[in-house]
Amino acid sequence: MKKSSIILAILAILVFCVPVFAQDTLRICEVTDTGGVDDKSFNETAWNGLLAAKEQYGADVVVLESISDADYAVNIDQFISDECDLIVTVGFMLADATIAASEDYPDYKFTIIDSSVGKPNVVDQVFQTDEAAFMAGYVAAGMSETGVIGTFGGMCIPTVTIFMDGYARGAAYYNEIHGTDVEVLGWNTETLEGTCVDSFDDLDKGKQVSITMMDQGADIIMPVAGPVGGGTIAAIEDRGTGLVIGVDSDWYLTYPDNGDVILTSVMKKMDATTLAVIESVMDNSFAGGKVVGTLENTGVDLAPFHDLESKIPADLLTELEDVRAKLISGEIELNEVYAQ
Repeated sequence: MKKSSIILAILAILVFCVPVFAQDTLRICEVTDTGGVDDKSFNETAWNGLLAAKEQYGADVVVLESISDADYAVNIDQFISDECDLIVTVGFMLADATIAASEDYPDYKFTIIDSSVGKPNVVDQVFQTDEAAFMAGYVAAGMSETGVIGTFGGMCIPTVTIFMDGYARGAAYYNEIHGTDVEVLGWNTETLEGTCVDSFDDLDKGKQVSITMMDQGADIIMPVAGPVGGGTIAAIEDRGTGLVIGVDSDWYLTYPDNGDVILTSVMKKMDATTLAVIESVMDNSFAGGKVVGTLENTGVDLAPFHDLESKIPADLLTELEDVRAKLISGEIELNEVYAQ
């Protein structure tokens, strides 16, 4: 046998004998804000993105819940020590800690939800939630029997007030179209000031402010306060009248025992955008930048009306789709302060 043939034979044997090693399990780590991972809001929705990565790709997923602001940097540092492949920080309040960690550890990958930090190793996930909230305000104005609707925030930070501003502008647009005078409690689109309870975890504060608004005539309320919104549901259930509009996730699914009082929800698809960032780590296409969820790309949307759909007038449903189209086209302009 020729020498070259012998060499080729040996190489062939070596190729077929080389073991195939499985890719190391991806470790994805989430740091919540003080609302906790089961907040029925954005911490939980983001966590669902991690759970999807676990189910679909076998990723190892871990979460650390922040009890106070002091925990943000501590929890991120813990995940640096754990050598996580991607660190997911949830909420505007974690921006400073995320910036600091991304600068101290430029070789680590981060993604932050609801904030733009503009760092090369961070994917910013932001959402034009005022678009979907505008639709919610429009339908709330159309469905109100008292001519008064309300909204309040957990804290008056931009990622909260963007909901409130869109909601109030949607109601104002309904008034403009129909010549009505539906009043919005809790937000002023001129001063950009409103009602906030300074908590994302005290349900009693949510209940009390909701009762106050109901005493002023509000029959539909949109709480933008994470689990504090459960206090609004409790107030409405106690009164036996009124409707609530959820935020972040579809509250009809989040609060299955209270579907009869949930009109709709302003959804942010944080689970889908988080999973997309995880997939970019898997295929080595991860790059810092910004992902913006809009009505057009379905990163934000209005949830179905579920059990209450039959009570929505057909004309209002038709108008709502026209409003959607005009928001997407830019014919309806929102407050540039909140442009993502």
